[in-house]
Amino acid sequence: MNMKKLAPAAMTALLIGSAVIPVASASEQHPTEVEVPQIQIDPVHIFNNTFGTVADVRVGENITYYTVKDGEQTIILEMTKDTLVFDNTGKKVELQKGDKVAAYTFANKPQKYIYPPQFNPDVVIVESEEVGFVAVDYFFEDLTNTYDILKLNIGKETELLNAKGEKVEPKELAEKHLVVFYTASTKSIPAQTTPSKVIVLDDYPENTTNPVNEEIDNIIASDFYEIAGTKMVPLRVIAEKLGYKVESTGKGAILSRGNMSYTITRGEKTFGYNKALLTLSVAPTLKNTKTYVPVEFVEEYLK
Repeated sequence: MNMKKLAPAAMTALLIGSAVIPVASASEQHPTEVEVPQIQIDPVHIFNNTFGTVADVRVGENITYYTVKDGEQTIILEMTKDTLVFDNTGKKVELQKGDKVAAYTFANKPQKYIYPPQFNPDVVIVESEEVGFVAVDYFFEDLTNTYDILKLNIGKETELLNAKGEKVEPKELAEKHLVVFYTASTKSIPAQTTPSKVIVLDDYPENTTNPVNEEIDNIIASDFYEIAGTKMVPLRVIAEKLGYKVESTGKGAILSRGNMSYTITRGEKTFGYNKALLTLSVAPTLKNTKTYVPVEFVEEYLK
């Protein structure tokens, strides 16, 4: 993956606002935070960064849903056993309620248009009391990041791994998205550091099939029927696979997960989403004692 640095004139033309540089620490003791222009780069080089405190944990069959709050803002992190979770010193940790976290998700990943926002993060950093800083960013051939704020000097003791935990060589860090753990940096421009640990996010199988989605695809393929060309699929089994709690109302069901709630009524195209009303193309139906919904409901709202 090759990304060329932007010339100063081009950078000026592409300014879209300002943001704190993406050299982040889970600790509040970062030596400096510089306000710099935010540059519009091809989306493959950008992370969606989310911050907050884990307020709730809901364990599904294959996915665990973490509700993260930052003031009045709420997001949901959908995480599997393969999601990378470290503290700010580079130690692998288990995410728990009450943890302060920073989650990084490749911006080119598909995202559901749903509230609260849901992310399937590529790496989550948990703040600890130990001193340690973290940079999650794209690094060029000379191992400087996208804003020329940080330059890496790889030492003999620097632990170099890919996302699977396998050792890599220093030459494999260039022009890659990296998670960098370090404890100190120079005051030069760019600041230089010899990191304690570097993880290469590229080549991680982010595009492999999600095992839960694969199970749901199998359910849809084996248990469906059609109404006026619309595929109808079983609601309860799919919703529960996705981590929803399903409560029967006699005329339908209420699905809940974190701050989300859906109210489905058989025979009615309109359904409730939290305090809003939305509409399906075909009304849910009862067949063989099971409630069936249009497949669009699963694809557009539940997944």
